[in-house]
Amino acid sequence: MRHVLAAVLATLALTAAACTSGGSENTLPIFPAPTPPSTTETFAGTVQVGGGDVHTFTAAAGNISITLTDAAPPAAIVMGLGLGTPATDGSCVFFSGAAVRAQAGTTAQLSGQLQSGGSLCVDVFDIGNQTEPVNYSVTIVHI
Repeated sequence: MRHVLAAVLATLALTAAACTSGGSENTLPIFPAPTPPSTTETFAGTVQVGGGDVHTFTAAAGNISITLTDAAPPAAIVMGLGLGTPATDGSCVFFSGAAVRAQAGTTAQLSGQLQSGGSLCVDVFDIGNQTEPVNYSVTIVHI
């Protein structure tokens, strides 16, 4: 109870000091806007030879990073990885510059700033080097 009373008295003292600070204008301290928490989504699937696998998700404007975390067999295969908007036919229409060749790892292969949010898609696809189906996992971190 004493701690609560002390906190209330300290708050009152600070408020009183702020109200009598001698200036004719009252100003409030400016605090930076809080950063919204990020969301992590993981998708997994199989890419057939010559094919791709599209996953849709919703994100807000802000930072986004996409990491192909696993792709095999073979262990070191390079896959296509793209970000865009979903088309009515189920494909993914990539943003300009948002498709790369990627080998699975722990560092994001695609990252940037979304200017607006909404429905997005990620596509993991064969770049022409597959000889068998490839199982993969991709992680997306966004606001």
